[in-house]
Amino acid sequence: MIRIRQLLAFIAGVVPLVLAAQSGVPAGAAGAAPAVTPRAATTAAAERPNIVFVLTDDMSSNLLQYMPEVRRLQAQGTTFSDYVVSNSLCCPSRSSIFTGRYPHNTGVLTNEGPDGGFRAFHDSGQERDTFATALKAKGYRTAMMGKYLNGYVPGDTVDGQRPYVPPGWSQWDVVGGGYQGYDYDLAHNHTIQSHGHRPKDYLTNVLSKKGNAFVKKSAAANKPFLLEVALFTPHGPSTPAPQDKDAFPGLKAPRSPAFDELPTNAPRWLARQNRLTQGEKDTIDKKFRKRAQSLQSIDRMIGKLRRTVTEAGVADNTYFVFSSDNGFHLGEYRLKAGKQTAFDTDVRVPLVIAGPGVAAGRTSDAQVSNIDLAPTFQRIGGAPVSSRVDGHSLLPLLDGGSDAGWRRANLIEHRHAEKSAGDPDNNGGESISPPNYHAMRTDAYTYVEYGSGAKEYYDLRTDPYQLHNTVRRLNPSRRAELHDALTRLKKCDGDGCWSAGHP
Repeated sequence: MIRIRQLLAFIAGVVPLVLAAQSGVPAGAAGAAPAVTPRAATTAAAERPNIVFVLTDDMSSNLLQYMPEVRRLQAQGTTFSDYVVSNSLCCPSRSSIFTGRYPHNTGVLTNEGPDGGFRAFHDSGQERDTFATALKAKGYRTAMMGKYLNGYVPGDTVDGQRPYVPPGWSQWDVVGGGYQGYDYDLAHNHTIQSHGHRPKDYLTNVLSKKGNAFVKKSAAANKPFLLEVALFTPHGPSTPAPQDKDAFPGLKAPRSPAFDELPTNAPRWLARQNRLTQGEKDTIDKKFRKRAQSLQSIDRMIGKLRRTVTEAGVADNTYFVFSSDNGFHLGEYRLKAGKQTAFDTDVRVPLVIAGPGVAAGRTSDAQVSNIDLAPTFQRIGGAPVSSRVDGHSLLPLLDGGSDAGWRRANLIEHRHAEKSAGDPDNNGGESISPPNYHAMRTDAYTYVEYGSGAKEYYDLRTDPYQLHNTVRRLNPSRRAELHDALTRLKKCDGDGCWSAGHP
């Protein structure tokens, strides 16, 4: 407990920030850090912790059991059991991760079009204020590898650059459409590297090699580093590495109580779903098996990165963070492969953090969100957090500190997307984009309001599989209270989101 707090105070003079976090005051509300002498600044830079962030694509929590390296990470670090994403869709979620801001504040609500994708993020200036720009300004070597944002294409010219490299990144190894795992172009800084269909071109393995090389080079230069490796798997088609294509023979998708069942009083868009046929169930089982297979190369990559960090002599000063941009449903609520709902299958995803001073083998039930990652990374690196950031640093929770005083509710947003060939999640396949909605999730309930006026309320304590929509049983004053609380969340901005998260 003491180690993290002393380190932060020494690096950035942020004792007031730590005390504020203990008392529940938003991190962004703290005052300016006191001046650091040149000698102290030099020492602090040498001791500044490193960060390795591994982000999967569409990983549901029920796949965690097939990743032994991540389970080892759990045993040595802290797992957040109620970590939810602000939007269960790739680009809006990743935009929130980069900035620490809810989708209604980033302006990125879908994967493409005027309110979505890379262009919306870029054109609104969001790239100028991310955890990458903050840490690079503090002397970090920063590397982005794998998937950036939907719509980014290495061959496109943006702001006179081809390939385009956003501000904040010292090294850029990013792919456009890498879902197949082969036959892709990779933007290596300002050059393009083409990869084919040979075993050595398998994307996760390529990124693993680049990531390990970056860690070695950074450690040899005695520079603090941030490495994000963002994978395209297990997003469909969930292509496994050659050595994993026969793994888990006979594995089937879990049959939870929600499998092939509708909630009572389901909203109209969901109520019209038919029962799954046997053929559809067989397809679901095959997809689940491929998803588990495709994660094996990611798990090995994590093991290699951890060994590299150890061999480089910086393991005691490196945070490892593992998560996903959103969850995934496969048969639950009669929905075939997809996401974008407010059900826990889609919004509740893994978050595991290990590192210096982090409590080992601990599970935190705090209501944390993807908007909390950016301010956490910035606090680790001693960088200031803008008052415009909606999230809150997780550092006070990582050393075994109490969850008391943490926010009680998280916001989930969704904007309906029409079918488009260019959108991998809304291209006319099995995935369904529900109507517009906003939702509020706490440890006790999920409350949803659709633009049409339909509502849902699931009591998570008595109905953890969300099979009974009981909103009609609530008395008028309780419904009004929920509506007002959700309205405050969906309009919040910056520091105000912390108080809005305490309905």
